[in-house]
Amino acid sequence: MKLFCTATAAVFCAAAVVSFAAGLPARSLSGNYLEARTADVYTGPCFANGEVDINGKEAVFGWKINNGAWKGVNLAGLGVVGVVRSKHTLGDVHRPINPAIAVLIVDSRATAEQRAALVAFAKSQAPDLLNNVVQVKSAPIELTVENGNIHGGAARLTAGSLAEVSTRGMTEADHICGNEEIFYPPLTKLEHAMPAYALENSYKGDGLDETWSVPFRRSGFVGTFQVSAE
Repeated sequence: MKLFCTATAAVFCAAAVVSFAAGLPARSLSGNYLEARTADVYTGPCFANGEVDINGKEAVFGWKINNGAWKGVNLAGLGVVGVVRSKHTLGDVHRPINPAIAVLIVDSRATAEQRAALVAFAKSQAPDLLNNVVQVKSAPIELTVENGNIHGGAARLTAGSLAEVSTRGMTEADHICGNEEIFYPPLTKLEHAMPAYALENSYKGDGLDETWSVPFRRSGFVGTFQVSAE
């Protein structure tokens, strides 16, 4: 994993990019990704240590497939969203065993075959988090990245009225203690990822015995993925 950082007068470290496995097979599935949690992911130890095992046990994350098929099933243009609640803070290295329950939301435009493929794809990308899926729901899913450029950090994910994540790029004002870094990596392997400021992070559905709305946090990632479709 590599982290690249630049700074400008208006945006401090807005071009921080996490780069993951490049050379993947030509037969692949690719698109955009967005997530937000209930704890800061781009932060310093002074904040993270105060949140560990208290916050960050919930997350909304989703994929929008731009091109490709999964096990021979064309998924271009479709999306799938995972909503998870875990026992401990997500990503805490001191809690390698972290039981979680999840709800999957598949694109309502999907056929029965595509629905099954979307579920299989999501589980393959986040196997630990999606090991215990208690419900699979259906809703129209939209994921848009402003100007098609993840480096700006502005994106929006909606799963009908069930879940929403909206982000903007990090600014100098988001550096509070001065030693911020990517404290927790994204919840799934990505081709590239940018930490982002979550303007909205909410889940209003059932299945997890909890709903939430936790906006205005340094808790998001916007990224791209490219995975083998074999």
